[in-house]
Amino acid sequence: MRWWSVTDWITVLGFIGPGLAEGLAAIGTTIGITEATASGIPAVGEDPGQRGRVFILAFLPMTQTLVYGFVYMFLMYYMILPSILSKHGGALPPEIAGVVFGVSLFVGFAEMVSAWMQGRVCGQAGAQLIKTKGGIFGTGIILAAYEELIGILGMVFGLVIAFIIVGW
Repeated sequence: MRWWSVTDWITVLGFIGPGLAEGLAAIGTTIGITEATASGIPAVGEDPGQRGRVFILAFLPMTQTLVYGFVYMFLMYYMILPSILSKHGGALPPEIAGVVFGVSLFVGFAEMVSAWMQGRVCGQAGAQLIKTKGGIFGTGIILAAYEELIGILGMVFGLVIAFIIVGW
């Protein structure tokens, strides 16, 4: 029986990386939705007419998992890694696997923190719905879009680096 070497483990991490990025995005989304929902429930309890606004604010952190983390993971597993494997005779070189893992961690943490902080912004907007009679809703959406941009940039930067790796 052969023991796995460090390079074997690095190669495994390269294959795990894109799925880990989606997993981290899901963790951030869960925390973000929890923060937005916890702040919005009292508003709905006081004024049921705010229900639709709270639903929208609570849903916004979902895009980091449903869109950005998923697109990154899908493109990595469907296009990037197969291209690397065909270029290197069916093997994932450890130095490339390490970069894939590092880039995937970057994307995962960008999505996780973006969703989490977006949930906090949406939660604050939801908490003020009654006081402002819903007037804060548009401002809350715009401010939440700033956090959304970080999620978009995390995915784009990760994919740009991944496409560069294919050329190695």
